[in-house]
Amino acid sequence: MAYDLEKRLVIGVSSRALFDLSKENEIFETQGVEAYCKYQVEHENEVLQPGPGYAIIKALLNINRLPGQEGRVEVIVMSRNSADSSLRVFNSINHYGLDISRAVLASGASLAPYLNAFRTDLFLSAYEDDVQSAINGGIAAGIICGDGIHVYSCENDLDCIRIAFDGDAVLFGDDSEKIYQEHGLEAFEENERENARNPLSAGPFAKFLKTISDLQREFPPEKSPIRTALVTARSAPAHERVIRTLRAWQVRIDEAFFLGGISKRDVLEAFGAHIFFDDQAVHTTPASEVVPSARVPYRSAINT
Repeated sequence: MAYDLEKRLVIGVSSRALFDLSKENEIFETQGVEAYCKYQVEHENEVLQPGPGYAIIKALLNINRLPGQEGRVEVIVMSRNSADSSLRVFNSINHYGLDISRAVLASGASLAPYLNAFRTDLFLSAYEDDVQSAINGGIAAGIICGDGIHVYSCENDLDCIRIAFDGDAVLFGDDSEKIYQEHGLEAFEENERENARNPLSAGPFAKFLKTISDLQREFPPEKSPIRTALVTARSAPAHERVIRTLRAWQVRIDEAFFLGGISKRDVLEAFGAHIFFDDQAVHTTPASEVVPSARVPYRSAINT
């Protein structure tokens, strides 16, 4: 019988998101693919250090250890590496005891065609083109920020996964965000007041949040393996539409922060996020100094 991915939470992760390949990527950028492959083969028995996506992957894989959740999370390495240059990555996976056995190794080709083939729910990569293609195809995806691991993230209780989301253009569509960008705060707030009872459209991470919410319902609230947070620049009166939208979607958000322009960095550090998703580098860059963060690109106009 074929291995069924339909009822699993499928996470695609690139090798550079999972491990710190900053030195190796510099070789690729400055000396080319042949030098990169040669270096990887020569050093394939040297264990890679964890990268910025390591903490969330390790934490999600821990769900499989819970009674009744065996095999619930499937992590697949999705990389532009060739098979020949990938042994170092798999040796490192084995070293850290990560339950990852499947991979897509595209030898430089785009990964976009394979995301739907593997029923991917979330894709994390440092390669912007692949993330953009995922977003254009309706798959939750983020460009991972930084290279090395946040040590505190691995010291956190990995039995409780903490995931933080921005609102507009991440969980929700970007219609309201466009009004703010084009007409300013006053027009944005007026639009939100007028549409307070009209749910916001779904953004690129809406389906992923709903999948998480379904998983959370299988546990008592105090024993859920995942805790979520909405960390948004919205404030009153724009908060009401958000709350009513989540209610209409019948999804659970454990903590919500309506910051009204206050920096998200300190709140995310206090929450202890294993990862934070936001559409703007002005938020992900400072956040990535204290928690693993990923930028969510806007969907390309040619695909809308």
